[in-house]
Amino acid sequence: MTWSRRNKALVASTLPLAALAMALAANASASASSQGASAFPAHYAAPYLELSSNTAGDMAADMKATGLKNYTLAFLIPKSGCTPQWENGGSSLGAFTSQVNSLKSAGGNVIISFGGAEGGELAQTCTSVTSLTAAYASVVSTYGITRLDFDIEGSTLGNTAANTRRNQALAALQAQNPSVEVDYTLAVDPSGLESDTLNLLKDAKSKGVNVSVVNIMTMDFGNGHNALNDAQSAAKGTASQLASLYGISTSAAYGRMGLTPIAGKNDDNENFTQANATTLESFAATNGVQELAFWEVDGYDKGTGYAYSKIFNKITSGTSTPPTSTPPTTAPPTTAPPTTAPPTTAPPAGGKSYEAEAATLAGGTTVTSCAHCSGGQKISYLGSGGTATFTGVSEPAAGNYTLTIYFMSVGQARTAVVTVNGTAQTVSFPETPDYNTVVTKTVTVALKAGSGNTIQFSNPTGAPNLDRIVV
Repeated sequence: MTWSRRNKALVASTLPLAALAMALAANASASASSQGASAFPAHYAAPYLELSSNTAGDMAADMKATGLKNYTLAFLIPKSGCTPQWENGGSSLGAFTSQVNSLKSAGGNVIISFGGAEGGELAQTCTSVTSLTAAYASVVSTYGITRLDFDIEGSTLGNTAANTRRNQALAALQAQNPSVEVDYTLAVDPSGLESDTLNLLKDAKSKGVNVSVVNIMTMDFGNGHNALNDAQSAAKGTASQLASLYGISTSAAYGRMGLTPIAGKNDDNENFTQANATTLESFAATNGVQELAFWEVDGYDKGTGYAYSKIFNKITSGTSTPPTSTPPTTAPPTTAPPTTAPPTTAPPAGGKSYEAEAATLAGGTTVTSCAHCSGGQKISYLGSGGTATFTGVSEPAAGNYTLTIYFMSVGQARTAVVTVNGTAQTVSFPETPDYNTVVTKTVTVALKAGSGNTIQFSNPTGAPNLDRIVV
């Protein structure tokens, strides 16, 4: 499966990686603080923009015309060895930083994408894991971003040595910089991911890569196929596969998924219409899909008056309309959702707040962005061996205390095993209305005097997303 694009001459020069690293070292900290990007919301649209000298300057205008704040910039490919360049025009790493910074200053954010259908990916030419890690880190520091996408398809996907090397480097990068999030963009069939793409994800998991989004390219299914039906079928199949791979619920798997069709007609005559886009956006919103994207803003969507951008951006703004034909795949609520939101400033009087992202995490539990959470983050994918352990919980005297849990449980009610100093209890969490609402659950726990208390959350099947606890 490939995206329809022109052949390009890959020319231009760039700094050697070592020289670039030294040049960046002096100003990386200042750049990160002065050009900080907004956190990605729990659900968002980030369509692909094929970055070049002709399109980079249009990002601010694109955002103004659509209200869309997030873009996926394509593609960084190898120039030689461990040196990347932009595919369209061959611009060096460091090009377009002013445009990216302007977008971020206006409240936007970008994902930088490596690979694609034609140019290859850096792990194929950079054969040292250490150097490859440094190359990826240089992209993060150069553009002041924390989200990297890897579009691995065609012959690049078949290079298992490069796939292993990439995953080793990404695991090392995340160990050095835990704020870096990694997405994989992969081809898909109407039934789901094929074995080679699943093997790539299995290897990433085995190497310790924390994959935030598996973005499936819901396109190129073939002339005569129903693009919308195939996209929805592919999403359902992939959700089941991701649930099995990561030991999470199907609902949580949708929250780890991205969907990327083409904005219009593809090279195989498959046509993904604006009406299709509206239905797919509703399907994505209903099932809690994390990311919607499409190929591509400048070459495909601009000529429609940014119709696809405006449709997909509804998942970010929360203005999605319910689907007319595709029912939700999650179970109906078993209890009425809470209607009260938690305080957004101080915790309950006398209580101490402990952020979930600061807990010790194990298994498949990961930290994800959350615009409505107290620290801008939450923990997700808690279950099937995953745990979140809060240590150093301190109280002046032994006794019973109220534990207030700030959580989200979209799509269905869930449970979690809460173990306090070795004593476990199962806590039920009601379904919550959406990913914009954090609600609370209180339980009574016995704590000892001092800071030696430990509170652990776990569940063998699936648990709610956690924002923080207050004791």
